[in-house]
Amino acid sequence: MAFLIIDTDACIGCGACVQVCPFAALEMDGSVAAVNDNCTACGACISECPVEALSLPEKQAAPADGASYSGVWVWVEQFRGQAAGVSWEMMGQGRILADRLGTTLSACVLGENVAEVAKEAIAYGADRIFLADHPTLCTYRTDPYSQVLVDLVREYKPAIFLLGATTRGRDLAGSVATHLYTGLTADCTGLEIDAETGLLQQTRPAFGGNIMATILTPNHRPQMATVRHRVFEMPTPDPARQGQIVAVPVDLEEAEIVTKVLDFIIEEGEVNLADARVIVAGGRGVGGPEGFAPLRELAQVLGGAVGASRSAVDAGWIPYAHQVGQTGRTVRPDLYIACGISGAIQHRAGMSTSRVIVAVNKDPEAPIFEIATYGIVGDVRDVVPALTAQFRKKLSRQ
Repeated sequence: MAFLIIDTDACIGCGACVQVCPFAALEMDGSVAAVNDNCTACGACISECPVEALSLPEKQAAPADGASYSGVWVWVEQFRGQAAGVSWEMMGQGRILADRLGTTLSACVLGENVAEVAKEAIAYGADRIFLADHPTLCTYRTDPYSQVLVDLVREYKPAIFLLGATTRGRDLAGSVATHLYTGLTADCTGLEIDAETGLLQQTRPAFGGNIMATILTPNHRPQMATVRHRVFEMPTPDPARQGQIVAVPVDLEEAEIVTKVLDFIIEEGEVNLADARVIVAGGRGVGGPEGFAPLRELAQVLGGAVGASRSAVDAGWIPYAHQVGQTGRTVRPDLYIACGISGAIQHRAGMSTSRVIVAVNKDPEAPIFEIATYGIVGDVRDVVPALTAQFRKKLSRQ
């Protein structure tokens, strides 16, 4: 569906809009510009038109009154009363953002019998909790969760709204942003406040991970972003903190909700890279699927998990569940051992915040050494078994 409106009578066919469109949504149709379904209503072309022939529908284009919006919000994702770790990580960063803006930090807790999660949110830094406790919110479903949050945003008008870039968070964020006609930056790796404008600077990998883009939402509110797990530090909870809990009335009827959750099937033995404190990861340099056997042994000795670069996964050497990087998992272990991984920016986007990075590569010019805490130049087939032997010996004495 195309959002842009082109006044064909005013258009002079200069092509300026075609050149600046970042989504190839504009093209010349004879002597006038035409828009296709790639249009995202970003508005980048409007200011470039010398005859003001371009516009957005009023519902899309009307900017929010930024002065009437304030506060930082975080959606606290929970499953069966257990909050997702990414929610507390965002709470820590949300606290920093709120303090820099001199405003409040609020948490949105939705579910059934989740009062304890609301109390946890206060301990993790929230000043105010919007608690929507209702049977229809017992398990996550897009429509009821979206309806509750959209109504809350319209009533209380937050300036910033953060959600975790989980399966549920991505689904919910897109729905909420669509209903509110505001921008949404997905999979952010950095969030800061611009000192001059007070806008939220939302940083994420772009163009296949080849650059890091900083995105602003100057005209619409709230400024929305999703954040991957392990991007920010987990804050230390303070059980003595005090906060306000606002009970949110929920006017939902189960019969009116189209989707029904019948059951959950929790698979055993899944790779849990996000929570691993030690990760031993392999890339194309391990040579093949058999090259991961020494990595698994080292990971076992250290009590860690096995990760991989995209190139190793694409080659079929190891399942996708192990992939670390922009198109895989974002991790933040205490120790990340990169074996035979060159260090492309796509991979670094998923592991560069690790506390200690050890790189093993026979190419001394490999980019991974630029971010490594310690670097070992050598063949992984020789170095990894040696590391395993030394760690086993050291740990056996403890």
